[in-house]
Formats: sequence, structure tokens, C-alpha cells
Amino acid sequence: MKITDSVIRSFRVVRTYRQNEQKVNCVDYSPDGENAVSSSDDDCIILYDIREGKPTRTLFSKKYGVDLIRYTHADTQTVVYSSNKLDDTIRYLSLTDNKYIRYFQGHTAKVIALSMSPVDDTFISGSLDKTIRIWDLRSQNCQGLTKPLGKPVCSFDPDGLIFAAGVDSQAIKLYDLRAFDKGPFSCFETRFSRVCDWTGLKFSNDGKQILISTNGGTIRVLNAFSGSVLHTFSGYNNSKGISLEACFTPDSQFVMIGSEDGRVHVWSTESGMKVAVLDGKHPGPINTLQFNPRYMTFASACTNMTFWLPCVDDL
Repeated sequence: MKITDSVIRSFRVVRTYRQNEQKVNCVDYSPDGENAVSSSDDDCIILYDIREGKPTRTLFSKKYGVDLIRYTHADTQTVVYSSNKLDDTIRYLSLTDNKYIRYFQGHTAKVIALSMSPVDDTFISGSLDKTIRIWDLRSQNCQGLTKPLGKPVCSFDPDGLIFAAGVDSQAIKLYDLRAFDKGPFSCFETRFSRVCDWTGLKFSNDGKQILISTNGGTIRVLNAFSGSVLHTFSGYNNSKGISLEACFTPDSQFVMIGSEDGRVHVWSTESGMKVAVLDGKHPGPINTLQFNPRYMTFASACTNMTFWLPCVDDL
């Protein structure tokens, strides 16, 4: 099934789980799309089976807290995540036996971005200490460090060759992973009309677009090569300056974001038009939103975790 405007409009909530007492801060799908994992402010890590559409296990990170949870490259049994409590160490956890495999120490302030390479065991982290660190899952030692001169959010491109850093909510710097110590090979500024903090960066799967999430009721799509503004999307509720996560659909044709009134807003990246507003009946702001990389389903979460499917009867 191809993702079209009508398919997007047909999405309905099929499962809602109320496993968490506090907000779900991150959701990630495994690369094969068969599993999902969530992290939340009540220190829970919940694993979901996507075919069955239900939670299978709950793990806890009571001492350190858990945020920015990510499946590792091509592995559904291990994750990395940042701490939101005790320290700024990144932890590498085996989901099968609930044991830490490795600790990645070095950041001296809260980690605000984690991005796994799509092709190997490399990952990058951005922190309020104004550094981006490059890591390899096989070694506890930092593989490289760059100081982009500001608070960075960061993300790998789909080929794992380039990473982008959004610096101080005003500029995007592009680095070649193999020559990052030479500094960025490209830099473009983009400023929003309203004051806001950038809270996330993502490349589209075709590598041609970069999506900037903010806490200001506006998101923006840029040309990944020239930095020119393709679209600026607003018109969704975020009056309290919450960090709301936006995402592309896997075909790069649509951008989605949740809102503080529990609705999901969807725009076409081709036309720039809003194609749907989907009501997930979320009681609170949708903090995190992810489309499955392999299957026609997406997840949205406030304190509740919700899974969506297209309703074939509506097509």
C-alpha cells in the first residue's frame, strides 16, 4: 500500500496502552519494524510486539532515569539511552537479560540528542555541554568530538556518511563523518519568525530534506543540500513551549507532528498543504511520534501509548 493523502486521512487508533504514570519521552521502532520500545519519565522501558500490537515486557531504570531510547543498528535486542536523572552517561543495555553492556562517559551536561548510524555501530550524541561526541558501540572510549559552538541537536543522514548539527537554534552544520575533525563542510542559517528552541533534527529517508522540530508551534523542512526553506508548518497547538517531536513518513512524502490537544497534524512535503488532522484522544500533549520504518502503522504517545492503522473501509 502506498501512502497517499487518503491513506493518511484514514488512520485510526487501534490500540491504546496506559502503562505509564508519567509522560512517554521517546518511542523508537526496531529497524525491521517488528518491535517498538518506549522510554518515560517514570523510569520505565516498555517493549512492544508490533505484529501482536501489545506490550511484552517492562524494564526499569530507576536510578538513572531513561530518555532518548534508541535501538542499535540491526539489533532488536539492544538499546542505548541517555539519563534524565543522575548523570550524563549514555547506557548500552541488553534487553534479553536486562544488563548493561557498556557505559559511554564524557558529556558533562544533559544529553539532548542521540542518533544511531543506519549502517554500522557508530552513534552520535549532542549535549548541553555544547559538544557532539562520536561513539562506537564496541568501545567505551569516545571516537571523536566536535564543538559546533553552541547547543547542538544532531542526526545522521540515511547513508550514515554525514551528520547534521542544529546549533543554537539558528544554524545547521553538515559534517563528513570520516573528516569531522576538519569542521563542517557546509553551514546554513535559518531563523524562525517566532522565538523558539530547536528540539530535534531528522533527515528524510531519501536524504533530500531536513526536518527541524521546535518547542514553538512551528516546524520547518529544508533542502538538505542547499539549506533553502522548502516549507514552514504551523497551525497546531503548542502554547506551553513543549518539546513536540515531528517525523517524516518512510517515503519522505509527509511530515507529522502531535500537538498539546492530543491531535496529530500531517502535511504533504510535495505541496506543503495540510492533508489531515487525526484525533488520537490523547489526554495530554503528544510528546513523541514515530512512523514504522517497514509497516503501515505509527505510534504516538503522551502518558498513553497509542498505535494507529489505516482503516481500509475509508479508502
